[in-house]
Amino acid sequence: MAQESQAVVDARRFMDVCNACRYCESYCAVFPAMTMRRSFSEGDLTHLANLCHGCKGCYHACQYAPPHAFGINLPATFAEIRQESYAANAWPAGLGRLFERNGTLVSLFASLGVALALILAVALQDPTVLWSAQRGAGAFFRVVPHWLMITLGVATFGFAIVAMAIGARNYIRSTGGAGGAFATGPAVETASDIATMRNLGGGGHGCNDLDDSFSMRRRWLHQALMYGFLLCFAATCTGTIYHYVFGWMSPHSFFSLPVQFGFWGGLLMMVGAAGLMQVKIVTDPGPVSTKVAGGEFAMLGLLFLIAATGELLLAVRHTGAMGMMLAIHLGLVFAFFLLMPYSKMVHGLYRGIALLRNAQEKRRMTPVASGG
Repeated sequence: MAQESQAVVDARRFMDVCNACRYCESYCAVFPAMTMRRSFSEGDLTHLANLCHGCKGCYHACQYAPPHAFGINLPATFAEIRQESYAANAWPAGLGRLFERNGTLVSLFASLGVALALILAVALQDPTVLWSAQRGAGAFFRVVPHWLMITLGVATFGFAIVAMAIGARNYIRSTGGAGGAFATGPAVETASDIATMRNLGGGGHGCNDLDDSFSMRRRWLHQALMYGFLLCFAATCTGTIYHYVFGWMSPHSFFSLPVQFGFWGGLLMMVGAAGLMQVKIVTDPGPVSTKVAGGEFAMLGLLFLIAATGELLLAVRHTGAMGMMLAIHLGLVFAFFLLMPYSKMVHGLYRGIALLRNAQEKRRMTPVASGG
């Protein structure tokens, strides 16, 4: 049996204290879920950690937070357990452990490696094609061959989907299952929680990012990043339909659906990623775990670069700079696909499972009443 990490040991002690106190019961989904339990297995703690959105409200409200001898610090401890869950449930397992140890370097080398491979491939092109302005349908494919672009895209994205699906299965098993059978009510509640990021509102007033004052800024930035990412994904999907259904090859006009989805999605991603990095820099360090900071900054930086190079590609697509910019942008995208199953990007999947399980538990369990 694997030895429990210090974060799990600390979280179990914290939950015993919190379950007796219950001052923060209305703050977020974590504490009502906590009251449904008398004891806390490692799977229970992993489930609660992935329910936590890191609003930090409980830390600033807690009478037992540092420097109290109890030292209750749930936001930092749960952040470490979440990171451990990404590595523990990853497939292949070794890659998850590698990213856990140094997410920044892994992200850097993966991005540079894929980008370099594409740049070399592009460099084999006839210089008169590579460095001259390419216009009209199929211009991108005259620089990066269609077969190469599709092969790398399908291979990296397909790998990410398979690895994340296996990781989700492992996560469900390690936390004791996703809950009961599918039902409409919990599914709708879960979708609403994900779409609105309600739990990033803390007790309803927002997060405590700088001190004990409340702000909705982090919630808005998360929404900008999430919806920007979804718009960019919609751009890829519509572009694929244009190509294979209607025979309309990229690059498309600025006011076409793929370009509009990508343009606005990229702007939202840049705002969200840059804003979240700034929040992490200025935030109160007390409820923050430094162990997970490197990987989180690396992923936010990678998302910002993907969006920024996409916008630059749009700006220079009819010039001689298009070839190199296309190679760099695609290299970053394909590296991102490879890193998705091991980085914080997988937290969206695990948190969705945790929210679904929580919605199901609320419908079939009565919270344990506090003693009177």
